[in-house]
Amino acid sequence: MPRTGEDRARSPGTTRTTRTTRSGTYVRCGARTALIVGEVVGRGITAAGAVGLLRTAIHTLAALDLGPDELLARLNDTAVRLAAAPLAVPTGHPTTAATPLTAGCAVALYDPVELTCTLARAGLPEPVVVLPDGSAETLSVPPGPLLAGTDNAPFPATTVSLPEGSTLPMGTAALADAVLAPSGPRRPLLETAATRALPEVCDDLASALTTGARPRTGEALMPLARTKALPQDRVLTRDLPADPETAPIARAAARRQLDAWGVDEETAFTTELVVSELVGNAIRYGAASAPHGKHARTVDETGRGLFIIANLAEEWGTRFQDDGETVWAQCPGRATAEAPGAPPMTGRLRESPPRGEGKGEYSPLSTFNL
Repeated sequence: MPRTGEDRARSPGTTRTTRTTRSGTYVRCGARTALIVGEVVGRGITAAGAVGLLRTAIHTLAALDLGPDELLARLNDTAVRLAAAPLAVPTGHPTTAATPLTAGCAVALYDPVELTCTLARAGLPEPVVVLPDGSAETLSVPPGPLLAGTDNAPFPATTVSLPEGSTLPMGTAALADAVLAPSGPRRPLLETAATRALPEVCDDLASALTTGARPRTGEALMPLARTKALPQDRVLTRDLPADPETAPIARAAARRQLDAWGVDEETAFTTELVVSELVGNAIRYGAASAPHGKHARTVDETGRGLFIIANLAEEWGTRFQDDGETVWAQCPGRATAEAPGAPPMTGRLRESPPRGEGKGEYSPLSTFNL
């Protein structure tokens, strides 16, 4: 997964940390973006190693296009195994953990088409949102248990609507009372995020937290993300009949949209084929089972659709919802000379929002870390 927000600025003057932290943003299909922050209780090589392993697990789970609640549930399974591993180390070995391994994590999944954000948390404070009008609200996200803890409760998720230009701070436990709490002394600084650049807000918060403040026992980390809406001219939504004639209709609609975007002929042809195969697969199989590619025999007349998609698309996958499933594919693309501003193609059955990494291209979240 493409990843941004790797570097983070920590406020100076903190005491020796007892928590190792990490954050990042993971771009997913359809320009949806996951903002993740976490911390491992403990210090030394054991905690640092656990952070690295959990980070690798998150990369793997993010590729499965899971919801925040299911991602945390599977991440908890990994954390439980990591917590049990030190028990096999001989007593007195220098890597033996002094305290049981536990970790906190919060996940926010933002959809720039629907303008919604789905959140779940494991032990970390409730996130806050600063709306474009300057008002701030604490998002009511039910708490889940710490990762690798003794509580087997689930990780409930909450979905909220976020207008474009909203600022979403997600902090570690060290910032709960001072910044995230409604009565926190540094909360007013956070509420200025609606009208200021995020790096300026982070600088002011870092300065305020270290000037005359009591030493903290935890490491302060708080990614701030500002939401953006995907422009409507980059989204194609089309209702299709459930009959064999659907594939040509979808293919023609895709061709018209690709022509409007100025996508080159080779990419347009490839994308039309991918759209046709996706729609044909949906009509034939519906949501009866999870789509999976297979190698058809030479004499087989069917069974090649997803194999074709897997070879033509950069990525493809399936996302399950309460009312069905979405099978999506991401195709490489480039603009023609007549339309240099056309977006790269990212296609799904319902929408085709682009997400680029170059100058002037769309990014669903602007992030900066405290």
